[in-house]
Amino acid sequence: MTFKRCSKCQQAWQTREEFLEDPAVVLVGYQTNFGELQLGFLLFNHDCRTTIALEAGIFTDLYDGPVYTERRTGCEECPGYCLYQSELRSCPAACECAYVREVLQIVMKWQKRDGSSAAHKKA
Repeated sequence: MTFKRCSKCQQAWQTREEFLEDPAVVLVGYQTNFGELQLGFLLFNHDCRTTIALEAGIFTDLYDGPVYTERRTGCEECPGYCLYQSELRSCPAACECAYVREVLQIVMKWQKRDGSSAAHKKA
């Protein structure tokens, strides 16, 4: 079974790990779904000049830290990162959305096959 296939060039990745390890795939954005966070999209550019969108829920098992139950968007402690698709920083707020921001950090730092990324790889 194929994990994902590029709609433009038809490149196929058999597993999530193979996809994340591919140096031709780069995380470039996150499109928030405030109603159902796991239905938000992580946006990846592929070197064939297309963008691949994958639901956040596919990656949430990579994070094992705290998950808050209250959304703090718009509160004083909220930096508003979720409002900007290309903003990938971690969020300091104790907000239900913050864990997805941590997932973004894990994905961004994933070890690429050629070693060009930070040294993180989930076993």
